[in-house]
Amino acid sequence: MALDITKPGIDLGIVTANGEAMNAFYGETLGLDHIGEFKMGGGTLMQRYQCGNSVLKLVVLPGEAPATAAPGGINGATGFRYFTITVSDITGSVAACEAAGATIAVPVTELRPGITIAMVEDPDGNWVELLAG
Repeated sequence: MALDITKPGIDLGIVTANGEAMNAFYGETLGLDHIGEFKMGGGTLMQRYQCGNSVLKLVVLPGEAPATAAPGGINGATGFRYFTITVSDITGSVAACEAAGATIAVPVTELRPGITIAMVEDPDGNWVELLAG
């Protein structure tokens, strides 16, 4: 059975106990448009950010998480390790992230002619790939 996909994007959920820093990173450093919040019960709050046709759902826990994801980006563990945002000016985007204090895990790198990437860490250590090409 194939999925009958009705939206040209995905919704991605990132769970954090570090709401203030994560909201600043996605809303200010990356400049994603905040499109709303949703109270999920038990003190958990979802902040939603538009990213092209996709939505980033930042789920903020009211306290400490019972476990955290393994650090180290792509080579740190299996499972979801990064997601990609395609940008028009990768050099400027990375410079703005660095100026805002974000860790640049992989500097601007040409993978092949016309395809350039960089990896930036959010405050929880999740990797965001920036891609131009």
